Amino acid sequence: MEKLKTYSYDYEQHEDENKGADTMIADILADPEFPELTELIIGSWGWACEDSCQPILDGIIEHAEQFSHIQKLFIGDMDYEECEVSWIIQGNYSRLWEAMPGLKELTIKGSCDLILGQVCHEGLESLTIICGGLPSSVIKEIQEAKLPNLKKLLIYMGVENYGFDGDADTVRTLLEKADFPQLEYLGIVDSEIQDELAKVVLESKFMGQIHTLDLSCGTLTDEGGNALLEAIPSYPNIKVLDLHYHYLSDSMIGKLKKLPVELNVDEQNEADIYDGEIWMNAMLTE
Repeated sequence: MEKLKTYSYDYEQHEDENKGADTMIADILADPEFPELTELIIGSWGWACEDSCQPILDGIIEHAEQFSHIQKLFIGDMDYEECEVSWIIQGNYSRLWEAMPGLKELTIKGSCDLILGQVCHEGLESLTIICGGLPSSVIKEIQEAKLPNLKKLLIYMGVENYGFDGDADTVRTLLEKADFPQLEYLGIVDSEIQDELAKVVLESKFMGQIHTLDLSCGTLTDEGGNALLEAIPSYPNIKVLDLHYHYLSDSMIGKLKKLPVELNVDEQNEADIYDGEIWMNAMLTE
């Protein structure tokens, strides 16, 4: 039976008790409930906009045997009141892959100073990166990852102002070169060029093997909707199409609902117009 627990510090604990990333691992290991957990969630480490989570990663690696029962790990689970996503200072995960061979799911929130390193893990089934903007250096690390059993890949691409320094070709290269033979869920989300990325995804080799396509949380318009209408009928393997948070018209939504898939088109948005210019925003940026 799965059991999870979140460990986090609020600002008062950080200021009054000197709690931070360098004390988190000791507190986790001292918790009598910890040995029974299968899922470990790390929330705020006190002042995540100034302090890296690196001591937490290093502590897990140092005490790898005591963390061997953890199958699901989330580093950075905090809301904007604790720290804006674009301010979260992440760390270097290069040594984590070898230290946690039993890990099946990894979720990372924040992309500032994020390094995945040479990703090689036989058992990892799910990789999610939530951020306001993902650097192309991290995208390349995912592209070169050796994850033979990866079933779910969910990447928040984000926007240029908060770290995304690539373009549609960056994602095209990712999907061309990545080797994930077991992939079932592909999410390329939260982009200000969501129409372009939708077309890139629809042309990728993964379309014939996935059951869930997630293009949510970005600036998807009827342009991307038309591309989906044309492509999806050719892929009966796709059972779920997640487009929530979008800029699709009522007419396009009606057409998409006729596709033979489980469709999520919640959170319809309308573009703003200022001085004759059209403005649309991805869901998660700062």
